[in-house]
Amino acid sequence: MALIRIEGDRLVVVIEGLSKLWAFKGGMSIPLANVRGATADPGIAAEPKGIRAPGAHVPGVIIAGTFHQDGEKVFWDVKDATKAVVIELADEQYARLVLQVSDPRATVALVENALV
Repeated sequence: MALIRIEGDRLVVVIEGLSKLWAFKGGMSIPLANVRGATADPGIAAEPKGIRAPGAHVPGVIIAGTFHQDGEKVFWDVKDATKAVVIELADEQYARLVLQVSDPRATVALVENALV
């Protein structure tokens, strides 16, 4: 699971627990100017992921790490798809972050309010 917070003009993502191992990443900090928006999307885990490199994908168990699809890099950290949030980015290493959070609605509101 990921913790998401706003620190000044940055979106900070902290990957928790063993997900750090599976995702090969402990967190990231992204300028809010490069965040396009966030949505709760429990159905995204059923969509094609692309090529995993590096990361882990055990269907129904975990999707974590970097996936390459259609010329874009997408970062995943999801075990429970019902709690998935998608954060769209511009001019960053990743085009999207797909993250499991404890409260998808609150996370979307946090990100969207920071962009106003």
